[in-house]
Amino acid sequence: MRIGALEAGGTKMVCAVATEQGEILERESFPTTTPDQSIPSLTRWFKERSVDALGIGAFGPTCVDPESPSFGTILETPKLPWRGYALRAAFVDALGVPVGYDTDVNVACLGEATFGDSRGIADLVYVTIGTGVGAGVMCGGHLLHGMLHPEAGHMLLNRMPGDEGPCVCPSHDSCLEGLAAGPSIERRWGAKGTELADRAEVWELEASYLAQMCHNLVLCYSPRRIILGGGVMHQEQLYPLVRKKTLDYLSGYITAPELEDIDSYIVAPSLNDNQGVLGCVELGRRAAAGK
Repeated sequence: MRIGALEAGGTKMVCAVATEQGEILERESFPTTTPDQSIPSLTRWFKERSVDALGIGAFGPTCVDPESPSFGTILETPKLPWRGYALRAAFVDALGVPVGYDTDVNVACLGEATFGDSRGIADLVYVTIGTGVGAGVMCGGHLLHGMLHPEAGHMLLNRMPGDEGPCVCPSHDSCLEGLAAGPSIERRWGAKGTELADRAEVWELEASYLAQMCHNLVLCYSPRRIILGGGVMHQEQLYPLVRKKTLDYLSGYITAPELEDIDSYIVAPSLNDNQGVLGCVELGRRAAAGK
């Protein structure tokens, strides 16, 4: 079976074709512009490759409830041309194949749980920290949706003493995304994170906010592993800082074997930035199987 994968991001759309086993046969990226400009190219790409099913992981907010008439529709996104656009329906109509649909971070979580080092872990959180912050959550082997889907990037945090930098989120004064995403780092320090690698104070502060996040995720979802990905986490010096600070914030309140091996609990992605595409492949496989 040839399964199509569409990782629909805010800046680019990644198309791929893969086998059910996760072997990526072909991939290509397109800039995210408007539906009128993007969708004809994307649907034509998959038509030409005769896929048997498709999995889509989309930027949000988006409707992921299969029982809703709005299933697969982009909701109140700041990307105005896409607001209210029925993304999944466009591919169902154009391709006539089963189409699975979820958020981009949920599919990244699914990709790691299906094909990565977290295979077999049923309770998992995947967080991407880049231009924005998002979290995909798996509980008992099922991706968490609820009334919408997790929006952990907008959890409120305590500002660290002395941090007078702006919160770049237009909706909140001190949320995770506003304080710790890539644009926040650039606004606070006057340079991109890639130019600040040797500034220890930058990453001490960033790690404090990410550790507050991990503390909250541990207490709210009780995952057996937390994966931290995204462009900001390319600063690998963050991982030991976040691990230590997370344990400090937890203050021994929770004891578990997983936390005793903190280096294996808070980890980097294992799929060389293919976790989103491979999660879409698994979504497509499930759609073809009627799951």
